[in-house]
Amino acid sequence: MRIGNLDGRLVILTGSGALDVQRASGGRFGADPQAVYDRWDEFTSWAVTQASDGAEPFDPARLGPPAPAPRQSFGIGLNYRDHAAESGLAVPEQPSVFTKFPSCIAGPYGEVVLPAGGHTDWEVELVAVIGPGARHVAEADAWSHVAGLCVGQDLSERITQLAGAAPQFSMSKSFPGFGPTGPWLVTPDEFDDPDDLELGCAINGDQVQKARTSQLIISVPELIAKLSAVLPLWPGDVIFTGTPAGVGLGRDPQRWLAPGDELVSYVEGIGELKQRFVAGPGS
Repeated sequence: MRIGNLDGRLVILTGSGALDVQRASGGRFGADPQAVYDRWDEFTSWAVTQASDGAEPFDPARLGPPAPAPRQSFGIGLNYRDHAAESGLAVPEQPSVFTKFPSCIAGPYGEVVLPAGGHTDWEVELVAVIGPGARHVAEADAWSHVAGLCVGQDLSERITQLAGAAPQFSMSKSFPGFGPTGPWLVTPDEFDDPDDLELGCAINGDQVQKARTSQLIISVPELIAKLSAVLPLWPGDVIFTGTPAGVGLGRDPQRWLAPGDELVSYVEGIGELKQRFVAGPGS
């Protein structure tokens, strides 16, 4: 099943278009895409009984983030060995966790303003959205707490990140538009193996990242187990699971996103994001 955010309204996406959930359910479920995660099991039990009658064609440019206002948004650093190597850092024994503040969450398509004087980098990632809340969850049970998966970009402003005595991961990765997700949420049952998906991205048609999620050092189920051992994961929380090698910081010479660049990011079986970058004030 594919769940979307169309003009701020919750929809089920079918082969014939988008089915408005509030209208189709007679008001049983509301229009807010974020609110549905609090009733995820009830919603999916209802949704699987729905026919595509009433679904309407739509312009994908109208899609927003599948979880637009998560209570918690996690980023995981150095979760592919080749990315740790290109960063010149050791592979962490435990998840390297930071926050992408929810205000940076954006939809799958649109413009991103580049911070003036910055070095903005790309990081394609698989994003997991929590369905039923998770606390002290065993790894073997973790997938049952995932509402679905989407494509994400953990855009990063490297000058801000590396300024000061300690890295500023959360601030550098939370500029407006620095957390595009989408184009929709795909439930785990849609994949032959949700732990082994190809992902990658290209700038102006030049592929810069390509890997498989089976290469994650800490898998999605293990991340959920380790995070939920420390704190509750709330319905609708978003987890950016880490990026593989190929980022601009690790290149020689280093490469940064520039005004006019188009970044296309994808995950197998889900879809793709498209961001175009524009100069910000003072550039």
